[in-house]
Amino acid sequence: MENRRGFLKKIALGASALALPAGALAVDDKTAAAAVAASPGGASLTGGYPTVTPRGLGLPITGTFLDEISYDIPHQNWGEAEWDADFRHMKSCGIKDVILIRCGLRKFTAYPSEYLMKKHNAYMPHVDLVDMFLRLAERHGMKFWFGTYDLGGLVPDKDISIMTEDNLHVIEEAWKRYGHYPAFGGWYLSCEISRATKGAIESFVKMGKLCKDLSGGLPTFISPFMDGKKAVLSSDNTLTKEDAVSVQEHEKEWNEIFDGIHEVVDACAFQDGHIDYDELDAFFEVNKKLADKYGIKCWTNAETFDRDMPIRFFPIKFEKLRMKLEAAKRAGYDKAITFEFSHFMSPQSAYLQAGNLYNRYLEYMGIPRQA
Repeated sequence: MENRRGFLKKIALGASALALPAGALAVDDKTAAAAVAASPGGASLTGGYPTVTPRGLGLPITGTFLDEISYDIPHQNWGEAEWDADFRHMKSCGIKDVILIRCGLRKFTAYPSEYLMKKHNAYMPHVDLVDMFLRLAERHGMKFWFGTYDLGGLVPDKDISIMTEDNLHVIEEAWKRYGHYPAFGGWYLSCEISRATKGAIESFVKMGKLCKDLSGGLPTFISPFMDGKKAVLSSDNTLTKEDAVSVQEHEKEWNEIFDGIHEVVDACAFQDGHIDYDELDAFFEVNKKLADKYGIKCWTNAETFDRDMPIRFFPIKFEKLRMKLEAAKRAGYDKAITFEFSHFMSPQSAYLQAGNLYNRYLEYMGIPRQA
């Protein structure tokens, strides 16, 4: 028996040595446990791995966009069973808000909109996603936010006010169809701007006011981007640009925008992926200062896809997500949402890396992994 144990031990040691990087030395369980205990992260052998940086210092993600009417992310072709499972995964990591990123993009829609089918010859959707998401949100104890319509770049002179009329009709139609659902908890004004875009203030004011008037004051929010060095189109061949906005110019322009919209927009979730990691604190500090000045909740849209890779888009490296969430916490942000869980963090995503990002996030936040 002893010889057999010794033989098996030699096999195990040999296999583990093959799995180690070149130059690494195998260690016994006691040595490994001591190394783990000494690490700032305090991971356990069964719950993760040793880390150099402390765990749990970032702002937790409590909301996610639902990107089913997408610009540049492949569809996963889920039915209600797959979506139900994904809502369970979301809930297990602390997500409480699900946000439809847009109810329509050009001719594709998330619900059978009579207005959009008549005005833009929009296609009849295969499934009423708004109805399904509202029912699933109620089932899992979440709040659903309705995202407005987007012409998808078909805007003359970049004047977004051209979309206002369409959205006023869509907002009325959506509230009439879905306003009675218990999970309907707010509105997302989905036009993504970065600077003092023509027509932006007027458009947000008209849409935000109508949303509030119809729904009895339900909250509204926007998710603009900071026009940093990585604010390039997904179709571009480059990863960065030269004409990035300065912190000072960003503050000047958003002071003007917030001054115009603060009475009808309750929160602003700036996308965090267009600036570099060593710029996060400077821009986040300005965002929080401006939001506080105008009584707007300051959220971060923590992008869980990687803008630094030449292939667009894969799940982000966890270390990058950690730095962004920790910067948001340092700046005193009120909330973190993400674009977006189902493709880039979900254990059932078509991207295998997404499930690993989910696991690293749970370990970092100290959330037990469900069986």
